[in-house]
Amino acid sequence: MKFIKYGIFLCFVFLFMGCGSQSDSGPTLDFAENNGGITLPDGFQAIIVADSVGPARHITSGDDGDIYMALSEAHNGNGIAALRDEDGDGKADVVEYFGNLTGTGIQLHNGYLYRSSDTSIVRYPINEEELVPSDSAETVVSGFPDQNSHAAKSFTFDQSGNLYVNIGGPSNACQEEGRTPGSPGQDPCPQLENHAGIWQFDANTTGQTFEEDGERFATGIRNSVALDWNKGEDQLYVVQHGRDQLHSLWPDYYTVEENASQPAEEFFQVDKGDNFGWPYAYYNWEKEQKMLAPEYGGDGETPAEEGKYEDPIMAFPGHWAPNDLTFYSDSLYPGKYMNGAFIAFHGSWNRAPEPQQGYKVVFVPFDGNTPSGDYEEFADGFAGADTLKSPGNAEHRPMGLSVYEDGSLLISDSQEGKIWRIVYTGDS
Repeated sequence: MKFIKYGIFLCFVFLFMGCGSQSDSGPTLDFAENNGGITLPDGFQAIIVADSVGPARHITSGDDGDIYMALSEAHNGNGIAALRDEDGDGKADVVEYFGNLTGTGIQLHNGYLYRSSDTSIVRYPINEEELVPSDSAETVVSGFPDQNSHAAKSFTFDQSGNLYVNIGGPSNACQEEGRTPGSPGQDPCPQLENHAGIWQFDANTTGQTFEEDGERFATGIRNSVALDWNKGEDQLYVVQHGRDQLHSLWPDYYTVEENASQPAEEFFQVDKGDNFGWPYAYYNWEKEQKMLAPEYGGDGETPAEEGKYEDPIMAFPGHWAPNDLTFYSDSLYPGKYMNGAFIAFHGSWNRAPEPQQGYKVVFVPFDGNTPSGDYEEFADGFAGADTLKSPGNAEHRPMGLSVYEDGSLLISDSQEGKIWRIVYTGDS
């Protein structure tokens, strides 16, 4: 292990960035050898906060440094892992479990810990003296549609007291016979009524129900596990999981190679009332164009009706599986990261016989409310192999992101529940 005095490291960072000085005191950060198996840009190092906490989904952290992680599988009946670093070395000294819900979403907001299952969102009052809340959960929203696919109810908050919830489409492409070769799409698609979009609720009111209190904010989004409110721009952003199986369902129109790389994973800037086109259209990132879906008369060459659906602000290769998004507004990292976006790609499952891809965290620079350049790889190597045939063979899969209280970035792993904390030290 490599060690560095925390006070010295902060002093170096502040002097390097022209932000003043820091006294030479404080705890020692315990950096992992080889960054815990991942690759990072020069000047960044990783701490392993914890290992094997449990299969993780999203992650959140507070001003006091406590970390809460959602679990996809219960640990002794509990669905939340709570972690605390008591000696300041960056590694969790205490790991406790609580809560009876499993699922994806978790976020600290206005003194509460919000947590989602596939059908509800609850919250726990947070007392800074307690790692595990002593009060029971209050139900914020219940009655979300029960669905067999794309059921994760990820969520985020704006600055005006609103809660935004992803409700994924419960199918691949709204076919009359799901995932059946040649089956046409239902037209109009009835799933759009209660799925495939973002719904808005009151963040501060308990006892709400989906049917009575939810307002559809945007539609035509197949599934956006990754979403965040950009506070600097007062704007909602999501990254969509694109549809699957172009070749296996429509082999006359798409090759195996096209099936592996298309359609795009789309990065959306979302305004109220927007329609992004699912299931009627998809985005071809090589042609930079919305295309008519084959279930609705498309043939791989026919564009969607111009202007009918919103385009992405950026597009990524197919099937990378974007599962979290966070905007960076802290000063620990170099200036180019300010106001930019980090996206965690969980990794593909359906690019066979081509190798699977994704399994990385990328950074997207922003100028105002739109990207100012192409994305770049920030953290890679999670899969543990250069070529991967199946996601089950991946050593780790990046899942959740959270900016820690000192401005470093937390990354959770869905395989075993490893947590990396990425710190900028200026050391290469």
